[in-house]
Amino acid sequence: MTPDPAGPPVLWAVVGATGTGKTALSLDLAEALAARGRRAEIVNADAMQLYRGMDIGTAKLPEGERRGIPHHLFDVLEVTDEAAVAWYQDAARATISDIHRRGADAILVGGSGLYVSSVLYDFRFPPRDADTRAGLEAELDQHGPGALFARLREADPLTAERVDPRNGRRIVRALEVLAQGSETHGAALPDAPVLWHEPTRVIGVQVARDVLVERLDERVQAMWRDGLLDEVERLRGERLDDGVTARRAIGYAQALAQLSGEKTEAEAIAETQALTRRYARRQVSWFRRYADILWVDPGADAAALAEASR
Repeated sequence: MTPDPAGPPVLWAVVGATGTGKTALSLDLAEALAARGRRAEIVNADAMQLYRGMDIGTAKLPEGERRGIPHHLFDVLEVTDEAAVAWYQDAARATISDIHRRGADAILVGGSGLYVSSVLYDFRFPPRDADTRAGLEAELDQHGPGALFARLREADPLTAERVDPRNGRRIVRALEVLAQGSETHGAALPDAPVLWHEPTRVIGVQVARDVLVERLDERVQAMWRDGLLDEVERLRGERLDDGVTARRAIGYAQALAQLSGEKTEAEAIAETQALTRRYARRQVSWFRRYADILWVDPGADAAALAEASR
């Protein structure tokens, strides 16, 4: 690799709540960097966009709209695979290191807070135990998250405060770690986070709450208009119902319930809207804890961001 006279490759992160315009800004930033003589490639940090075929419900950017900018870690899992953050950390860091070795900047884009943090900061994850996890997941399927969350709250109140009591997968993981005699990471940033890569620049995209709520509600309506049910029906043929992570994704779980007759379309849409709004609130709370984040509006001047990075 020929050293870049403008400095070492940068790790950028464009983060924020769903529906705030992260994707568009990341593309603008990549083009602004290219105009300054620095190539840039985009790395996905949205847990559900890892899945092949989950397009409409994740607002995945079609290949034809990626402006010729290389994109990584999209469509790398089958719907039956589990999207584990420890696996993602290794995959994303290896991808970013390869990009940097090619002399390009990497732009990490997404709103999955733990996934983003696992890449940016010195996160270490405890080991997994397949048998323990399988037992806990069976309990989750049979009894729902309530009983497991009560167990977590008794065993590890700190983690319980930070975990959504409806997030069965996160609860299962915390209990799996505790069962091995390890401490959980608390589903939060370390007290004194240390960057994995220098230099790193973190940009947060924000939208006024009332505007975001309206935007998210309309996005969910559009998912159904654009054929989410057809997408989910097709994915059922690829064993979506057997997926540990994918079948519980917001929108996909509700579409599955509609297809099986458990919910009407109106109920499925309304529940997806409510869960999406709640998820967006959690995303904002997560990224607000980042100490060195630069908050911008969706229409921020990408050229100015690129210029100010040096």
